[in-house]
Amino acid sequence: MTRPLREQIVVVTGASSGIGRATAVLLGERGASVVLAARNRQALDEAAGETERAGGRALAVPTDVAEWKQVVELARAAVERFGRIDTWVNNAAISSYGTVEQMEVDEIQRLVQVNLMGQIHGMKAALAQMRSQGSGTIINVASALAERSVPLQAAYCATKHGVKGFTEALRLELEGDRVPVDVVLVMPSSINTPLFRHARSKIGVRPMPIPPVYEPRVVAEAISRLAERPQRQAVVGGAGKAMVIGQRLSPSLLDRYMLWRRQMVTQQMTQEPDDGVDNFDRPLPGRGSVEGDFGQNSKGTSLYTRYLELNPNAKRVALLAAALGLGAAFRKLAR
Repeated sequence: MTRPLREQIVVVTGASSGIGRATAVLLGERGASVVLAARNRQALDEAAGETERAGGRALAVPTDVAEWKQVVELARAAVERFGRIDTWVNNAAISSYGTVEQMEVDEIQRLVQVNLMGQIHGMKAALAQMRSQGSGTIINVASALAERSVPLQAAYCATKHGVKGFTEALRLELEGDRVPVDVVLVMPSSINTPLFRHARSKIGVRPMPIPPVYEPRVVAEAISRLAERPQRQAVVGGAGKAMVIGQRLSPSLLDRYMLWRRQMVTQQMTQEPDDGVDNFDRPLPGRGSVEGDFGQNSKGTSLYTRYLELNPNAKRVALLAAALGLGAAFRKLAR
């Protein structure tokens, strides 16, 4: 039985900025006890303070998710402080921009170690505790790019595809053994977070999210909802859902759309020169933040996510209506 958020103990990785920080603070607003994990101690402490001021309890545990022993210690610290783990949110990630030829092998390995192995470490650490307590929810934050890759982000896309594959396999194993642990995959659209400011760039300029862009709070809302009412997966943002649908309907047509006037490359490039500073190997100093640099035209809500994606019954009705509409259109054309 899933607990209401005010009774939950939630672990959030990547909690010093972006989606993770927004999620931790929102969970605090709703009364949860939150264990925040990230590499930057100063930013982590700031985020923990915001979570407590919002109304929750908070514990900051500096953690590099790429290191298995540190993730095991994170789980131990959470249980030692609060007695259990109800929800574990795997969210920590780094990013890079460049062609496959430009990327060094050790850079690709680092991306895999953080983005994929980091989530695998979290899943295994959470699962051990959740099995013993007989309940729990694991929420893995991937990306719409887990369904469809784009140029300049080959390694990042590969890690997100890997997260999706690992999540699906784990879910099947648990369901087959009737283990009462839910495994949820969250696939955000482009989100206005500091990820792009912190990314390693080999394209000569600072990278940017593919428009349209949503605010981190939109994903945090989805995660908090899924912590109470788990479901198989959720795409956050209508733009990401459109990409997923396009990939399933016609990958080759989507290829041509992305290659038209090289738009999928140019849409990821700002006009500002890259400063050569990134958080690939070590965290950047500072207090951290939820938002990135692209909030001027970002969306503060997603009606699609709120009313359809997170409401499976309404989603089924909408899909049925769309299918009936298409069927009627085809019959009319046939006549």
